[in-house]
Amino acid sequence: MINEEILKRVETAYIKYLPKNFKDENFKWKAVKHFQKNWDIEADDFAMMLEMSLDKTDNLLTSGYYYAKSMIVGFAKEDPEGMREQYRILYDETRDLKSRIKSFMSYAEDRKRNHNDSGWKNTFQDIHAISVYLWLRYPDKYYIYKYGEIRSAASMLESSFIPRRASDPSNIIGSYAFCDELHNGLVKNEEILNLFHSLRTDDCYEDPQYRTLTADVVFYISRFFWEDEWFPIGYTPGLSVNDWLGLLNDKDIFTDSSLAIVKRLKDNGGQGTCTELANKYGEAPGYYNVGSSSLAMRIVAKTNCPVMVKNSEKSRYWPVLYVGKPAPKEGKGSYIWKLRDELSEALDQVDLSRIPLYENKKKAREATRDSKKETELKDESSYTKEDFLSEVFMDENEYEKLADLLKRKKNIILQGPPGVGKTFSAKRLAYSLMGVKDKSRVVMIQFHQNYSYEDFIMGYKPDGNGFALRNGIFYEFCRIASENPGNNYYFIIDEINRGNLSKIFGELLQLIEADYRNEEALLAYTHESFSVPDNVFLIGLMNTADRSLALIDYALRRRFSFYDMKPGFPSDGFKNLQSRIQDEKFDAFIEQILLLNKEISNDPALGEGFQIGHSYFCLLDTNDYSEDWLHSVMEYDIMPTLREYWFDETDRVKQWESALGSAFNE
Repeated sequence: MINEEILKRVETAYIKYLPKNFKDENFKWKAVKHFQKNWDIEADDFAMMLEMSLDKTDNLLTSGYYYAKSMIVGFAKEDPEGMREQYRILYDETRDLKSRIKSFMSYAEDRKRNHNDSGWKNTFQDIHAISVYLWLRYPDKYYIYKYGEIRSAASMLESSFIPRRASDPSNIIGSYAFCDELHNGLVKNEEILNLFHSLRTDDCYEDPQYRTLTADVVFYISRFFWEDEWFPIGYTPGLSVNDWLGLLNDKDIFTDSSLAIVKRLKDNGGQGTCTELANKYGEAPGYYNVGSSSLAMRIVAKTNCPVMVKNSEKSRYWPVLYVGKPAPKEGKGSYIWKLRDELSEALDQVDLSRIPLYENKKKAREATRDSKKETELKDESSYTKEDFLSEVFMDENEYEKLADLLKRKKNIILQGPPGVGKTFSAKRLAYSLMGVKDKSRVVMIQFHQNYSYEDFIMGYKPDGNGFALRNGIFYEFCRIASENPGNNYYFIIDEINRGNLSKIFGELLQLIEADYRNEEALLAYTHESFSVPDNVFLIGLMNTADRSLALIDYALRRRFSFYDMKPGFPSDGFKNLQSRIQDEKFDAFIEQILLLNKEISNDPALGEGFQIGHSYFCLLDTNDYSEDWLHSVMEYDIMPTLREYWFDETDRVKQWESALGSAFNE
């Protein structure tokens, strides 16, 4: 739910804002109309058509160091049919939205891996870009998702949904629910609707459902509403030194590498950006650079404060952690200096020995980036069977069966319906068998219809004006494993049944068998002798509820053992989750899911492989649980799945929608 009183204030302020700013923001409606006019999935020259369709999206898909548009057009020029197929999948409304988004992102990552020598560090095909593609195609259904804007607007309107800083499709789905609620309020305001129609020009999309108008209101709230609402009054930060000390000692906010002191020496041309602090901290030996926006976001998240202050001189936004009594404006940026003064006073009382000192900002940024990359790549914390059982909803006997199966066969496939935690379990199974969370020894890829031997083992790839022979990801993985025989390595293949296995594995299809490990075969391109090391383990993942896929290749079935993963509702782990949540409506909803799974299992057209999995109901932090969250899971995850299962039995779908909804009346 959102705060309706705040929404009314937003609407009043937006009416004043829109006439003055519509010319600056009408590019959104122009982009939609241009896309709708030019989009043609069957175009002979798909890349040219795509480039033309996205021609008006520069403010949305290109800004600063964000190059989503140029990258996606580049992919289409290099692999037009593969890109065409991904748009087919993304725009297929009969499919689950999460799976469509994940497919698109995985495809982009695969394209990046094909160019691992080209210096690509980002495909820019994140959930923001994908939300733009969805919105352009279906502007009467979808909205634009942008983390900062959605987070600020949701916080300002006191919504129960706050997105997490992660490229997770759940963020889009949750934001759609939030935008729907905002939209339902806006369309009742005839003054806003009439004003929009009076301002809209012929080159703008008509926006009959006002979804793009809603997205514009989200943008307005995140950027200007706080200023219109608060700046005329004035306010000031108000954290005490003790408050700051509490934050500074919180390792979730200020890690050893996240807070850096930058040393600015005058003879190096350094200029203190905080002139009011220059006398206090000096430019020699250094000063505290306390305005880092990344730190600011962590502090805001920790203190759950949505209010932002704009530095008029630099057009940047900084967080205010506490809104105190009204104070007069003292000039441009004055609140920024007050914020820095507070933090600087606290820094005087903090042990700074753990905070690294750098000669300049560039070195500080590089060190922080390298530290983050190393942490992501290799977290050497121990990981045991007990850790696995505490995170994966599986009993100990099943874990022992699964672990023994992988050790013996070396190749297994985890198969099951969506939501049983196949990906989550595969990674943690690897960690538990290694005894350590070493991400450098676990690689995960996703197969799709266009994945090939050249991607997997080796092949010729475009290189400037010609082609060059490049090693594939599995070739490199096996090479590293063979050089480290004392460690085991785990290769996880998501959607393994979507690929043409004979085409992808080629001559290695035999060498992956446990009995043929370390035996050599000649590779097709180089005729070099190659073997799959004994310390490489393959874990495939397969969704049993995907009716679009044919039966899996028999040759693969002989080389892999198949383990059925089932919903973990009866497990001790899920029961512990229920006890931590302690909500009667949640328990009642799960009871209905158990009954639903029984009916799905007994349906001859479906069966156990189509049940609803437990991971839909798993929260990283049970404090995030709310009835609104549970309702969004029902509306945006469970019901679309049931409509797909029983597409020709609408009465049955309505019956279960009513049964699941009854849990909220408990």
